[in-house]
Amino acid sequence: MEKIYTIPVNEAFETSGSCPFCRMKQQLEDREVDLILGASMMEPDVRIKTNEKGFCARHFKKMFAAQKRLPLGLILESHLDQVKKEIAPPALSLKDKTASVAEKAEKQACSCYVCDRVEFHWGKMFETACLLWESDPAFRKKTEAQRYFCLPCYARFLKTAKLMLNKKTLPDFLKAADGVESGYLASLKDDVSFFCRKFDYRYADEPWGNARDAVERALRFLTGEDTVENKEPKRES
Repeated sequence: MEKIYTIPVNEAFETSGSCPFCRMKQQLEDREVDLILGASMMEPDVRIKTNEKGFCARHFKKMFAAQKRLPLGLILESHLDQVKKEIAPPALSLKDKTASVAEKAEKQACSCYVCDRVEFHWGKMFETACLLWESDPAFRKKTEAQRYFCLPCYARFLKTAKLMLNKKTLPDFLKAADGVESGYLASLKDDVSFFCRKFDYRYADEPWGNARDAVERALRFLTGEDTVENKEPKRES
């Protein structure tokens, strides 16, 4: 187990308001964006990689939102030079360019330096969570106390556990994970159903309880993405 991942994984599992793996991914993205617009921007080896890979729309948006326009401009300047070399080579005839350039343009449009960095570290965090479950009783309790795992992260957690946990440990893990997920799913389904009933005049005077934000929470559970704002909704009594 790589110790550099045990601290952020343990910290993410300390609280149970939302999917811990989503919180870790958000932290990774924020860190990478901050680095690429700051200390890493002028490192030659990093610039070579960012020039080649570029960034996806999601991470360009995050970089722009950071309001560091000059660093972003410098990154774009050298990246556009690379794109120009890839999709506008002067030596090829127009006929020869078509297939080659289309492939290179598609590759450029689909690659992202930040996505690759986040995916590498995030994968290690799933592995670390499984190994902590196997070796640390306190982490088991943290896992069992989670409110939920979003559906994409739940699937990845189960797949990673199947690969990494031994046959004696795996059944206990699956039982605990299912307890978290099934319990939340049942509660969420009830909230969504009551949300829908509230539009029936017969339920107009009934208190909302936890159903007012049920649609947002259901979308977050199913996709792992925040649909309205990046914070957990307030609970109503």
